[in-house]
Amino acid sequence: MKLSELDVWLRKYLDLEAFERIDASRNGLQVASTVAEVTKVAFAVDASLETFRRAIEQGAQMLFVHHGILWDKQERFVGAFYERLRALIEGNLALYAAHLPLDQHPEVGNNIGIANHLGLREVEPFGAYHGTKIGYKGILPAPARLDEIVFRFSAGQGGGQSGYGEQLRTLPFGPELVSRVGIVSGGAAQVVTQAVEEGLDLFITGEPLHAIQQFAI
Repeated sequence: MKLSELDVWLRKYLDLEAFERIDASRNGLQVASTVAEVTKVAFAVDASLETFRRAIEQGAQMLFVHHGILWDKQERFVGAFYERLRALIEGNLALYAAHLPLDQHPEVGNNIGIANHLGLREVEPFGAYHGTKIGYKGILPAPARLDEIVFRFSAGQGGGQSGYGEQLRTLPFGPELVSRVGIVSGGAAQVVTQAVEEGLDLFITGEPLHAIQQFAI
């Protein structure tokens, strides 16, 4: 498939235009290439220099990432940004980014993936960000203890350890048995206030924030 054709398909499938008003990321094709056809795509969370090198080594013509290199402010082509841009151009590797559209997507999104992993039922949108609900909430098939839920995420990663050797962080202030769960991945710790307002037992997010403890207690 040509890069331009792939871009058109992805823009429609991920509904990128719906997030232009609220997403600081410049979603979509961020860096083009001169390849005639895209036959191999690599996927990663971050647009790091090491990720670029590995994608090129594996023969990918495009790298799809969650966190791209272009955000709401114009970067200067110097330092680490220049090195990353140079690697893409010299490796003839196109870069495609999908930030909030990937978080929210109802089929392949980060949040719906977590909901499916937990087997949530009665799943519906949750977690408003500038008026758009990015995450999902639902009910567990059967009430479970917090440590049981943590184990579902950490199993196979070193006895409760994350892939980076750090334990999953929890604020254990909810009920003994959890039923109603809300999910917004990434840096959405402040959404805990919405979880409290909606009577959820557990809120799952990607990055901690010191101040939210007061709302969780």
